[in-house]
Amino acid sequence: MQLVVHVTGARPNFPKVGPVWKALAARGVQQRLIHTGQHYDDRMSEVFFRQLDLPRPDINLGVGSGSHAVQTANIMVALEQAFLAERPALVMVYGDINSTVAAALLASKLQIPMAHVEAGLRSFDMTMPEEINRRVTDQLCDLLFVTSPEAIGHLAHEGMDTARMHFVGNPMIDTLLSSLDKLDPAGVRTEFALPDRYAVATLHRPANVDSLDAVRVLVTALHGVADLVPIYIPLHPRGRANLVEAGIEGHPGIHLMDPLGYLEFIAMVRGSALVLTDSGGVQEETTILGVPCLTMRPNTERPITISHGTNRLVTVADLVAEAGIALAREPGAAHVTPPLWDGHAGERIADIVVSWLEQG
Repeated sequence: MQLVVHVTGARPNFPKVGPVWKALAARGVQQRLIHTGQHYDDRMSEVFFRQLDLPRPDINLGVGSGSHAVQTANIMVALEQAFLAERPALVMVYGDINSTVAAALLASKLQIPMAHVEAGLRSFDMTMPEEINRRVTDQLCDLLFVTSPEAIGHLAHEGMDTARMHFVGNPMIDTLLSSLDKLDPAGVRTEFALPDRYAVATLHRPANVDSLDAVRVLVTALHGVADLVPIYIPLHPRGRANLVEAGIEGHPGIHLMDPLGYLEFIAMVRGSALVLTDSGGVQEETTILGVPCLTMRPNTERPITISHGTNRLVTVADLVAEAGIALAREPGAAHVTPPLWDGHAGERIADIVVSWLEQG
């Protein structure tokens, strides 16, 4: 039987792989799950396997932290033994992290076919490591699974064969929609002593948290928003030291938290009045949940969350004013849901993979 190997590495990957794994399993496809360990502690990794009912990884490479070069190289070295041992018929990679591009580079050199879930997203900002990872991965993959229509145009502009592209929808939204009955904003409000009205913030992009000067400006803006509404920040390990040194805890309306599990975090977002983020996935999740989202970046690889969702790009200078506007809007304002974000992306991907395996 032909083997499909999924490579994951960090918390954004896990909600994407779950629906694809389950749909392929329902079709009788033999699979292996390799976790590179790019995110490695319980709150950033292990809790997702429990909450999303994912199988335990067949292999955990445990590569841990490091510079982009060190981390990517360590993943390639560790993955090589796994790929050579089983020679999968297809390697599936997800998103735009270092694990994604490392697996793509290695598989291409070993002449192993690949599929990229979330292909074609572009911020057109080459200062973002994720943009480099996305572009390189797409060039190397045989199957390009696209989550939004504009991504097809990006891939075509870069010279990709349209036969490789498949518009399937967003498997991360499959996970969100299938988890709605488990999301309990009232329970999370009680567990974490949240007020009736609050904002959630996520911060981890290098441009926002790596430079202490930039962090000080950001902290001043967040304090201004906290004058309007309390902010709860499940803080990614990246940037914590700079944010604390810049005095983020110096406002009574700012509440730092440890990273949360998937269900707790999405329940907190679902019950919030506003989300402030620099994350890609959070832009998508707030779009489906109908929660106003201000993305603190000059660009986004997910423009459909603006045209079909609740997302707005903001500068740090405009953050307080934009937050005031968002908080003044009536909650639950209607918006158009992006096409094919309907909970069935995993099934569409599985059907294409099965057909591709049969033809191979």
